[in-house]
Amino acid sequence: MAATPRFRNDADAAPDADPHLIPESASADRKHPVDETLPPLKMFTSGLQHVAAMYAGVVAPPMIVGPAVGLTPKETAFLMGASLFTAGLATLLQTLGFWRIGARLPFVNGVSFAGVTPMVAIGKDRGHDGIAVIFGAIIVAGLLGFLLAPYFCKLVRFFPPVVTGTVITLIGVSLLPVAFRWSQGGNAMADDYGSMTNITMAAVTLVIVLALRKLLRGFLQQIAILLGLVIGTLIAIPVGITDFGAIKDAELIGFPTPFHFGAPQFEIAAIVSMCIVMLVCMTESTADMLALGKIVDRPADERTIEGGLRADTLGSAISPLFNGFMCSAFAQNIGLVAMTKARSRFVVAAGGGILIVLGLVPVAASVIALVPLPVLGGAGIVLFGSVAASGIQTLATAALEKGENALIVAAAVGVGLIPIAAPDFYHAFPEDLLVVLDSGISTGCVVAIALNLVFNHLGRKPDPDPSGQEREQERSPAAAAPAAAH
Repeated sequence: MAATPRFRNDADAAPDADPHLIPESASADRKHPVDETLPPLKMFTSGLQHVAAMYAGVVAPPMIVGPAVGLTPKETAFLMGASLFTAGLATLLQTLGFWRIGARLPFVNGVSFAGVTPMVAIGKDRGHDGIAVIFGAIIVAGLLGFLLAPYFCKLVRFFPPVVTGTVITLIGVSLLPVAFRWSQGGNAMADDYGSMTNITMAAVTLVIVLALRKLLRGFLQQIAILLGLVIGTLIAIPVGITDFGAIKDAELIGFPTPFHFGAPQFEIAAIVSMCIVMLVCMTESTADMLALGKIVDRPADERTIEGGLRADTLGSAISPLFNGFMCSAFAQNIGLVAMTKARSRFVVAAGGGILIVLGLVPVAASVIALVPLPVLGGAGIVLFGSVAASGIQTLATAALEKGENALIVAAAVGVGLIPIAAPDFYHAFPEDLLVVLDSGISTGCVVAIALNLVFNHLGRKPDPDPSGQEREQERSPAAAAPAAAH
């Protein structure tokens, strides 16, 4: 196995030095890029770029759940601010961590989309009582997940490259429809949804981002997404698709008062439903950590995944205290890390701090909300495509010519694409099952793990050929590198 790469201190390295080219004779105390800190301005702008990439994903669930349970527009706006605040707290837990909590990777957390459908079903037209029941179920699910984390993380041994590559590819492909919907305008009921204006604006932003990545160098190249969003928003103002209403109605200061909608209530059916969602989120977070670990050259081992899952679940259990929902990994930000090559976890921690400020200062959050969804969609195509490309790179190391590995990928990708290619495919299934089946990432992950066990483990003697499965297992994230120092 290759030796673990060593890295330069900021003072030793040339500005654009590639850490992989640094000789083995370098001193052992040099930091991994994940643990490096950047100058304050770079830290802030890079963190802001992460916030811009995830903002729409954080505020979308409360925008859906609030009206569904019968909250007023003002109460829904309060939920949105609370979601930003709790996403910031969960992100700090992941990036900075304490004890054995936190992956300590540039890992962004926010409100999980997986819980939207069951939350709407739980609280529909029940007003504050509905929100209280949702919060009670999330607290129980978060605490259960926290207890399960040390056992759930052991699944990493069942994630060799043939599985991780498949799941990473599915993450990127599953996110692309989100970028396409944003490019059309986001709201399918709006009159201008899919209009030439919206799609053209998305295309212009896409071209701007690609041009900036080609023409700029150094740090400016790293924040090409942020610059593209700013330029795209400025162009969108005369076009007429930038909405300034959020700024006019926003309050200057607002704190998410604990249990604003009343004390949490606990109903068995709601708890069971949200516990299922938690397991789905833990599966997706495991896959996301494996993907991110590969991208930043710090493979996620069992201890890293255990810490990451603990941060996910603890963040979820704490969120209802501040009127937030279940927290989980935000895969779109993995694409941003892959594209910008900014691997420092402290950059994402800065983004977490910005999220907390946005949650406390609604008027500041409304400025971020100025970015029109078509502009965000144009940039999202690059971000989410980068995740899929990382998965394809991983599959290139998975020895697809050996055994049935190619068949594993074919079946898992095929099943994982069902919710994307045929959204109504499972319409006749029980609603509780849809929590899992409607997530292509989860179903594809389960199929890939199961088929890898069937074809490469059960009833099969170890392959003496070092280029076969034994070698593939050797390259798996659990064995690829020693445990990261926590």
